[in-house]
Amino acid sequence: MTGTGPIRVLVADDQPLLRASFASLINSAPDLHVVGEAANGHDAVDNARSTGADVVLMDIRMPGLDGLAATRRITTDVDLTHVRILILTTFEIDEYVFEALRSGASGFLGKSAEPATLLDAIRVVHGGDALLTPAATRSLISRYLARPDHGLDATPARLGCLTDRERDILALVATGLSNDDIAGHLTLSPHTVKTHINRTMTKLGAHDRAQLVVIAYETGLVRPPPT
Repeated sequence: MTGTGPIRVLVADDQPLLRASFASLINSAPDLHVVGEAANGHDAVDNARSTGADVVLMDIRMPGLDGLAATRRITTDVDLTHVRILILTTFEIDEYVFEALRSGASGFLGKSAEPATLLDAIRVVHGGDALLTPAATRSLISRYLARPDHGLDATPARLGCLTDRERDILALVATGLSNDDIAGHLTLSPHTVKTHINRTMTKLGAHDRAQLVVIAYETGLVRPPPT
C-alpha cells in the first residue's frame, strides 16, 4: 500500500474500450495512478497481487472468473487486506451488488456516473469509507430482503458481542450516515464514533463499513422502510 504517493488503481473490465477510457480518466488526476488492467477475474486477482494496487475498479460480469468471485478471492487473501474493491455496475442498483458487498467490496458505482464522481469514489473507498448513499443503501437492502432466498439471520446471538452503544452506532451506520452525522446524533466526538465502529468491525469480522451495513440488515437490527 502506498503512503503519500498517488492512489494505485487496477481497472478490471472485459471491454477494452471501457478499460482504456477509465484508465485515461484516472490517470488525469494527479493523486491517482493506474498500475494495471485486467480483462477477467483471474487477471484481476493476479494483478492485485503483482501491482500493489490500493483500489480495484471491478466490473461484475466478466468471462471466466467473474467480478464477484474475484472480489472474494482478493478480500480473503491475507496479503491483500489493504486492497479496496469498488464495484462498477451497468445500473446503480444491480441484483449482484448485495452479494458483492457481502464478498467484501467497499462500495458500488453506476457506469453512467459523472467522471468527477468516479474519481471521488476511488478516493472515498481508498480512505476506508463505504460508498453507499442512504438512498442507495435502502433501495439495495429492500430489494435483497424482498427475495425469498435472502437468507436473513435474525438470531440475536450474532450481535451479542456488541455493547449497547456499538449496536446504536451500527444501526446508524446502516442508514448511510457519516461519522460526523452519527457524532452529532449521539452527541459524541467523531473520533469516538470511529473507535466504536472499528471495534464493531473487529468483533463482527467485517472487512469494512459496507459489510457492517450488510450485517445490520441480515441480523434484523435494522429493517428497510416499507415501499
